[in-house]
Amino acid sequence: MTRRGVLLLFFLLSAFSTVAQPSKAEKESYIWYRVTRIVDGDTFWVDDGSPKGLKIRLIGIDAPESRNSGQKLKGFYGEESTQYITSLIGNKKVRLEYDVTRFDQYGRTLAYVYLDNGTFVNADLVKNGFATVMTFPPNVRHVDTFVDLARKARKQNKGLWKNQ
Repeated sequence: MTRRGVLLLFFLLSAFSTVAQPSKAEKESYIWYRVTRIVDGDTFWVDDGSPKGLKIRLIGIDAPESRNSGQKLKGFYGEESTQYITSLIGNKKVRLEYDVTRFDQYGRTLAYVYLDNGTFVNADLVKNGFATVMTFPPNVRHVDTFVDLARKARKQNKGLWKNQ
């Protein structure tokens, strides 16, 4: 394969890394949850039919805190990150995909999250500079993708990487 062919293949694979259109049959077989509340840039609630709902924590990424809470202080670009994820998934239906460990130490459900148009939410946040990479083994299925997207976001001064 020529260098030009390799570059074209790399470009095409990169372009589709955060959006992959599922087939109609795949979409119909998934379980979809309505997002009911955004906590911050990497945590939100979905309606799973239970009275309280299900609290979701995005796997492999970390968004800055949008407010002071407990021992965590509000972080740079936290409000922007929360606003971005709200516009991306607020009151929309999402599909959850799990890795090796399904719950964290706080009882939150750990998930990779997808919109019905195929957008990989975890990757989208990193790609656009609204989150950084933060992995905890054994949940590392997409770590290479996240690291690559973070490197590009930083190089392009996107989101929280502006002016750094």
